[in-house]
Amino acid sequence: MTSSPRTVVITGGGGGIGCATALRFAASGDRVFVCDLRFTDDVHAELTDAGVHCGTLDVTDVTALTEFVNHARNTTGCLDVLVNNAGVGLVKQAPDVSEREWDTVLDTNLKAAFFGCGAAIRHMQTQERGGAIVNLASNAGLMPRSHDPVYSISKQALVGLTKSLALCHSKDRIRVNCICPGPVSGTQLIQENFETGADPDAVVRQLISASPLARSWGRMMTPQEIAASVYFLCSEEACMVTGTAIAIDGGKSLGVPPAAD
Repeated sequence: MTSSPRTVVITGGGGGIGCATALRFAASGDRVFVCDLRFTDDVHAELTDAGVHCGTLDVTDVTALTEFVNHARNTTGCLDVLVNNAGVGLVKQAPDVSEREWDTVLDTNLKAAFFGCGAAIRHMQTQERGGAIVNLASNAGLMPRSHDPVYSISKQALVGLTKSLALCHSKDRIRVNCICPGPVSGTQLIQENFETGADPDAVVRQLISASPLARSWGRMMTPQEIAASVYFLCSEEACMVTGTAIAIDGGKSLGVPPAAD
């Protein structure tokens, strides 16, 4: 248990990394508020049983997102942590991308994070202890990827947003960092790869083929491993860490991996 419960807001908490992160903070006694477009009955029950407050909203609706952040702060009297986890993917080449698809990806992955940060920072600036923000980017935010340029653009911009806000608000004792995961099991983005009916083991091998460490272990990263890093970045132990982009991708962003044995 933490000595003083924190107020934590997490977007995209209806499964995967967001849900695991909510449960990690709740297990430490923090007051956790999670939003998503929808929650399955099982996930909703798991979160509420852990004491997590769940709200259904579209993070691209800036008014609704701001109201959710304000609600968390007004309910508890403080706001200590924001985790911008909501995100969508798009596997298409530039000539095939519609304006609507571009808007959906950029609004969800970047605009929502920007305005979520703005809403949280307004409250954190009033607190002597400041606060901590973690943005969930991707290894696509650290290097270009040939199969999903719009997604890559949104995540590279999110890394830039993280660094800019970290620089702007260090004076307020507000720390802003991001995590850049590789393929993480149990997320909606990854689950779509298993809906083709292909051999699951073959799908996993393909997903981790460019991640040398993940390949050596024969598995993807887990949501709980990402959640542990989010938790660390929001802890007192990381009080001097800001503006970082931490790759948790099995070495995928290091470069071309050795050939498989």
